[in-house]
Amino acid sequence: MADSCVKLHYTVDPDDFTVAGEASGAVKKVLKQLGFAPDVIRRVAVAMYECEINMVIHADGGVIDVEITPEKIRMVHKDRGPGIKDIEKAMQEGFSTADEKVRELGFGAGMGLPNMKRYTDEMNITTELGKGTVVDMTVFVK
Repeated sequence: MADSCVKLHYTVDPDDFTVAGEASGAVKKVLKQLGFAPDVIRRVAVAMYECEINMVIHADGGVIDVEITPEKIRMVHKDRGPGIKDIEKAMQEGFSTADEKVRELGFGAGMGLPNMKRYTDEMNITTELGKGTVVDMTVFVK
């Protein structure tokens, strides 16, 4: 894979928990096939899954673009949701705006954004109320 870039694109459907996590699972499989270290694969899979679930829970779905190079894996999640009112508050462990229905399914514990930050080397959030959110995460291969 020297000096190459693999680009992947996924669509995330809103409110469909039956397919939530498929994109992160597919990327995990690709990373294994490309021979990335297990710790890198785990970090990417956890961060992607958390973001993907947030897109299902809080947004009206969206798209994920992944770029894989020998040096890094970059994941850009773009949704069409309501935006994040208070990013600082949303980054606090345990803070959640998930409704009761989502919590009954076992989601919405308020660990999504903190886990994304914890498992990536770089994370940037751009959000606009009423328009959507872009979460841009990178895991560097060390």
